[in-house]
Amino acid sequence: MTLLSKNDQEAVTEAINNVERETDAELVTVLTAQSDNYAYIPLLWAGILALMVPGVGNYFGGWLGADMLLLVQWGTFIVLSLLFRLPSINTRLIPRQVRYWRASNLARRQFLEQNLHHTEGATGMLIFVSEAERYVEILVDQGIADALDNAVWEDIVADFTTQVRQGQTKQGFLDCIAACGKLLKEHVPATHERNELPNHLVILP
Repeated sequence: MTLLSKNDQEAVTEAINNVERETDAELVTVLTAQSDNYAYIPLLWAGILALMVPGVGNYFGGWLGADMLLLVQWGTFIVLSLLFRLPSINTRLIPRQVRYWRASNLARRQFLEQNLHHTEGATGMLIFVSEAERYVEILVDQGIADALDNAVWEDIVADFTTQVRQGQTKQGFLDCIAACGKLLKEHVPATHERNELPNHLVILP
């Protein structure tokens, strides 16, 4: 998984600039590799399997004494804990509801941290992407919500999510910004020149 290059980030900035010339909306884009490290969940799985697998094997085979069984369980826990830290395995152990909840929570925190709730006319818009979770969300402030029903973003989010799954995050941003721009130009047109918030892509560490 690779976050966007400098040239890709500049393309996203230019796309935002183009949209904001024709709308009062203030767009902010945020990208993160992963919304949480989910450290406790792989450890939980490793603990459960370390208790069950050697124990069940010994129950039917009866080939381990108590001391050896304990050592096997400890060894199993250590090996699985390390194995489950691999990104390709880690994300598969996290329930989808947990992954989406963490990503959604981070998106809402970013809406506040990027000051999107303090724009003139309440016209802030956040386009948030978390790559590991394959999660995309669009959040808007009241000024945009009054002009456009939230349902209008669903297809845009669905298309962007598909592109993130395919590793086309840059193109997803560009298409999403362009699609949002068409709606914003019509329903939240520019009334005066302003630029309250930075237009560059925010990449979280």
